[in-house]
Amino acid sequence: MPGMVVFGRRWGIASDDLVFPGSFELFVRVLWWIGALILYIHHRGNFDCNGRILHTYLVGLLVVLGLIILTLSAIVYVSAQGTITNPGPRRSIPVLVYLRALLYIPELVWACLGAVWVSDGKGCDPATVGAVIAAVIASWIILLFTGLGVVFVFDPLGNPRPQQAVMEPLGVREEGTQLFSTARSLATKVWESRLRLLCCCLPQDENYRAAFSSIAQLFSGFFSDTDLVPSDIAAGLALLHQEQDKMERSRDPDIVVALSPSSPTGGDLETELEKAAHCMQFAAAAYGWPLFIYSNPFTGPCKLSGDCCRSQAAEYEIVGGDNLGCHFSSILHSTGLQYRDFIYVSFHNQIYEIPFFVALDHKREAVLVAVRGTLSLKDVLTDLSAECEDLPVDGVSGASYGHKGISQAAGYIYKKLVNDGILNQAFSVAPEYKLVITGHSLGAGTASILAILLRNSFPNLQCYAFSPPGGLLSKALADYSKDFVVSVVLGKDLVPRLSIPNMEDLKRRILKIVSNCNKPKYRILLRGCWYELFGGEPDDFPTELQNRREEELSQPLVIHNSSSYQSLGSDDSPVHKATHLPLFPPGRILYITEDGPPRRSVLFVKYQAEWASEATFMSILISPSMLGDHMPDIVLGALNRLINDKPFSMWLPGPGL
Repeated sequence: MPGMVVFGRRWGIASDDLVFPGSFELFVRVLWWIGALILYIHHRGNFDCNGRILHTYLVGLLVVLGLIILTLSAIVYVSAQGTITNPGPRRSIPVLVYLRALLYIPELVWACLGAVWVSDGKGCDPATVGAVIAAVIASWIILLFTGLGVVFVFDPLGNPRPQQAVMEPLGVREEGTQLFSTARSLATKVWESRLRLLCCCLPQDENYRAAFSSIAQLFSGFFSDTDLVPSDIAAGLALLHQEQDKMERSRDPDIVVALSPSSPTGGDLETELEKAAHCMQFAAAAYGWPLFIYSNPFTGPCKLSGDCCRSQAAEYEIVGGDNLGCHFSSILHSTGLQYRDFIYVSFHNQIYEIPFFVALDHKREAVLVAVRGTLSLKDVLTDLSAECEDLPVDGVSGASYGHKGISQAAGYIYKKLVNDGILNQAFSVAPEYKLVITGHSLGAGTASILAILLRNSFPNLQCYAFSPPGGLLSKALADYSKDFVVSVVLGKDLVPRLSIPNMEDLKRRILKIVSNCNKPKYRILLRGCWYELFGGEPDDFPTELQNRREEELSQPLVIHNSSSYQSLGSDDSPVHKATHLPLFPPGRILYITEDGPPRRSVLFVKYQAEWASEATFMSILISPSMLGDHMPDIVLGALNRLINDKPFSMWLPGPGL
């Protein structure tokens, strides 16, 4: 549903978004009205304490509350009518909103009158004074929350958006295109201002300004051609989750076979899983004390308390180590290494510059480089710098490019390792060891690109990337990395499926499913919350367009002649495909999923593993676990459980893999 237009501007709330806030306020107002009525009946005929003021206040309060209750009842009823793309039954909502806004004036006056009575109410019944004070405070609290709500739904781009379809008959199509371009430019400035405000505590140097501008263009380009409010997106995600679950349940059950160690495929899988489980300890350790305390809430503080302030520099020197403290102590506990096993530890963190450490892993005879994932606002800016950057690599034919922010982070670590002689120092201590690079999330993407940069110098290096970003490498680089990079993805993890083309596809699917749903939004959201919390059978709603005209289901939600509008007509829209360069996850992908029915207790979850192609991750899956499956402690636990539950299980890939 397009944003509601009242007071001459568009707001970030739709006419069908007033059901829940209106119902809550209605409930509070009814209780308030009953309390005021009881107070009035109790003092009826006996207003002996500032009687005239108290009588006037209570009568006026009952009348004002009664009018507000009637208005709210009408707003809730009308807002619940129609569907997301059928606002016709809600055409009277703006009038009701104006009426409700007018009623704030007498409410404010009566709040002031109540304050006056309380100030002159010395010697009056304490219970009466307390009741009036409660009423006055409630009035001011509601007015305060109303003001906060207005600020929350305020849209800086609040001018009603021009519809190209209206302009075309007037012969001013070019003018409409120019207006859309101007609106997008203004949206970029608004997003840039939001980012500057959000990151006001960060340095405002050239790198940050460039990142703000790049991210603002990304966000404005993604949202500028739609007229959706946040609740529309929430409803679309709820519908899409149920549709995906319904499609998954209708598939034929996968064939699962037990793989013995003697099987070539099973042996390869077992070996890689054991290596991955070992490397994941280092990838998780790179997060330092926050993840260690999160994973060990009871014993973690005790283990770290004695080491956080202890200086080890007198016994061993760590080149580049800065602000070690609790971070380094947690790394020691997580990896089981000794202080002398570390060659380099850095917790330096800026945009495009992320922490990492280099250590000697004697168990696997490896010089191990572990890169930290996202843990700060600076890391988030690195993640969101998602445009493509050329990444030329010797021996790779075809287009070579990658995620800009992660490529620059990998370049930073590459210069440290090579130019500062860190790797030379490590291999001078253990010349027979091999090079292994690992990381999780942002660290996984950085580790993968770092491995590509170091591949020619270290032909036998290996990289284990856990939950890497899906929008990371061009197809040529992704194929090149399959010889030495193993990516590990758990369940419905969002990040390995996250890329700009996949987000555009998700937006298109949300637009389609929301446009075609014939249920009111409040019912979609209620059912969606129930389904997420308690499960059950997915709702039976239409999943095809059923010959509805494209204009009927797109006009209220997207700007005409925009990429989203043109992509609604076909899943293979050339406009949709050509907007952004495709990016893929790195290396061979080891895909871990739950074995058995979902929604079981964590104690009874079993996992199975398979080698998957990048095509498996070309669509975002909606699930309550899409964020939880990305957490490093969850990934480490799944790997350890797979290692312990032998023999392994593997899906037999279908013919498309």
